[in-house]
Amino acid sequence: MLVIYRSKLKGIIMPAGMVFLLILIPVFAACQAEQDYTFNSEGKVIELPEPRLESDYSVEQALSSRRSVREYSSEPLELSEVSQLLWAAQGITLPGKNFRTAPSAGATFPIYLYLIVSNVEDLDVGLYKYDPVSHSLEMLSDRDIRAEMSQTVLRQAPFRNGACSIVITADYERTTARYGERGIRYLHHEVGHVGQNIHLQAETLNLGTVVIGAFRDDGVKETLGLSDDIDPLYIMPVGKK
Repeated sequence: MLVIYRSKLKGIIMPAGMVFLLILIPVFAACQAEQDYTFNSEGKVIELPEPRLESDYSVEQALSSRRSVREYSSEPLELSEVSQLLWAAQGITLPGKNFRTAPSAGATFPIYLYLIVSNVEDLDVGLYKYDPVSHSLEMLSDRDIRAEMSQTVLRQAPFRNGACSIVITADYERTTARYGERGIRYLHHEVGHVGQNIHLQAETLNLGTVVIGAFRDDGVKETLGLSDDIDPLYIMPVGKK
């Protein structure tokens, strides 16, 4: 069905009898949005602390004080802080429908989060993938990839100094399958929502972060072992101020 849909976008005329298939595409995309969030590997799974839903730090305060922070202390992050950041980025707010903390066009949910850990209490150094449905991390590798990743982000100091880095990636087809080329714009809107959520949540935790957009895509994909259909969009190092 995806091939047929793309053919329509490219202006190829389809047999009239196949047009009805296009009607099924939004339904197909919506169904797909509810899948693909369980892990197939045998990696170690870490259940994250439950996110808190209340604090004494208002949204207005966070908006007013939010800044891009590029220097961090050497103090480790707590696992609860990492949990809160990941929940703010893509946590489930309506179980059953899997609605997230960030809006997603057509509930297609194209965003996938990876976590590069270097200095987090109760979390080994390595590479992890966040599962929003179970609010857990799967360890993909216990190898320290910071030096390798540093090359791909052009040796930017915030990445080298962060206690961890959240890598925001996306599968464009999850959204373009439903909205065509317009879906590219919708997905870019979505990654902006996710990044701002992380920024504001970091501010309430007295943590610093910054969005890194300058990196070599192919280097990030290779280092993280991303499949061809997953593209990196943001890298957000995080550390104590």
